[in-house]
Amino acid sequence: MSDILIDRADSILTLSFNRPSKRNAITHEMYQTLADQLKAAAEDFGIRVVCFRGEGDHYTAGNDIGDFLNSPPMDSNSPVINFLSHIYQFPKPIICGVKGNAVGIGTTMLLHSDINICDASAKFSMPFVSLGLVPEAGSSLLFTKLAGYHTAAKIFLTGESFSAEVACDIGLVNEVVTDVDAEVKRIAEVIAEQPPGSVLQTKALLKSADHEKVGAVMKAEAELFALALQSDEAREAFFKFIAKKKKA
Repeated sequence: MSDILIDRADSILTLSFNRPSKRNAITHEMYQTLADQLKAAAEDFGIRVVCFRGEGDHYTAGNDIGDFLNSPPMDSNSPVINFLSHIYQFPKPIICGVKGNAVGIGTTMLLHSDINICDASAKFSMPFVSLGLVPEAGSSLLFTKLAGYHTAAKIFLTGESFSAEVACDIGLVNEVVTDVDAEVKRIAEVIAEQPPGSVLQTKALLKSADHEKVGAVMKAEAELFALALQSDEAREAFFKFIAKKKKA
């Protein structure tokens, strides 16, 4: 079975991370599939909403570390950069439904979503600094604007996770519910029934103030991220992370 499940119900496309035994850690192949699906959905007038979710108990553990180290994202042609570019530019509504862990890109991709729903089990983290890296996906701008400088600084610099309640308080998620999939489905169906031209134009207007700035920050982050990957401290941090996982 594919590591990305693709389900189309009328005008709603749902993309599910499907590696529950690995807490839905994302590989390069998965990133490329997601990028390809977003590209096709953007060009398909019949698709009006895209939803992201995770199979099992978790949304995603972020990058599959082994896969990531074998093929690090060193340039704009890498699958992860390709995916981030498509989600940043995606013109239609995106809804993310989060249960369990949302690590790294599992949290930063939510900054490009339009509506985020989670349950009480959700736990968010962006441990880039802990891995000797820097923030990505425009998160150094978007998350700081959302949460405020001091909250963002504490989360980024410590690498500590934060709860569903905190995510809701700072506005990263819209609401905490008991049945994430049902609520995502309900909202997606409501939006899918709206006049599509008005939906597209409204999203474009909502994103317009910071769109170019976000693109510039994403480019700068990607360049610094690639440099950081080559550093001794990043390699040491990754090896410590892998050793810790093996002991767990």
